[in-house]
Amino acid sequence: MSTTPRNPAILHSPASAGVKQALSQHGFAVEGYAIVSADGMIADRNGHMPAGLKHESDARFFRAGLDGAALLVHGRHSHEQQGPISDRRKRLVVSDRIAGFSVHPSLANAWVWNPASMPFAEACVQMGVTEGNIAVIGGTGVFGLFLKFGFAVFHLSRAGKLVLPGGRPIFPEVPAKTPEQLLIEHGLKPGPLQVLDPAEDVSLVSWRR
Repeated sequence: MSTTPRNPAILHSPASAGVKQALSQHGFAVEGYAIVSADGMIADRNGHMPAGLKHESDARFFRAGLDGAALLVHGRHSHEQQGPISDRRKRLVVSDRIAGFSVHPSLANAWVWNPASMPFAEACVQMGVTEGNIAVIGGTGVFGLFLKFGFAVFHLSRAGKLVLPGGRPIFPEVPAKTPEQLLIEHGLKPGPLQVLDPAEDVSLVSWRR
């Protein structure tokens, strides 16, 4: 992922009411994927993902998750940038800069969705996605939106040696609250800690509802 700008306007979608029930009825399982610094940041103060957040062990897990997803959801600057395979993945780009829902003007196999325009489940149906895993990959505003909608699973990796003062947080409420506090508040429970890279203190916990 290249940059992860804040987009708090996305969080105030009137289309969020009843989303959890609709997702369940449609058979969707929404999974979040993020790697954060020790202080809960997904990018530096300029919105760039630094080398300290890029670890091959985490990247392998991330790629496998995306390969198994029926749909990727992210903000305008949070594309995973994994080469030709990315073009084959169906994706929904969340943006409040358009009025509704439309085919993406430049990305292959992609659509653009304003959350205020229609419910998320309806946008999925219009894309031909009626079941399966939905992989949400950032940035801050999109993670915050789907935290309210309800993640079935959130895969939270952490680079424990890296601190990013003034960086872009995983959720809008960070750093006032930790990512873990927010996941607990929204009904998720932590699974076992997996150590991905002991030398770099990179770990992974999958939080499940």
